[in-house]
Amino acid sequence: QVQLVESGGGSVQAGGSLRLSCAASGNIFRIASMGWYRQAPGKQRELVANIISEGSTNYADSVKGRFTISKDNAKNTVFLQMNSLKPEDTAVYYCKLLARLLGGTWSDYWGQGIQVTVSS
Repeated sequence: QVQLVESGGGSVQAGGSLRLSCAASGNIFRIASMGWYRQAPGKQRELVANIISEGSTNYADSVKGRFTISKDNAKNTVFLQMNSLKPEDTAVYYCKLLARLLGGTWSDYWGQGIQVTVSS
């Protein structure tokens, strides 16, 4: 099994910054990608950013230039540095991992979600 532990959420004022972390543990053989999604009330879950194994990144247009995704391969941890936060960034943020377990197949794994609230 895989465990994803998210941290770093909270409440900030517009223009502020937060840094989310997601640490993966378990019988992980290989990781293909790690990423962050978010879901605001009444809206569908959407991709915020992801990073694949060789380091290429992908961002939602709404966060380009403000958010930066990075990873620590040795610790199976992904980070999301969020700067210049806006009220519309308010959502529950979810970490997602695409990985293969020892003796297993490729699967998606999700964190429990962490609240980010940006006030105007």
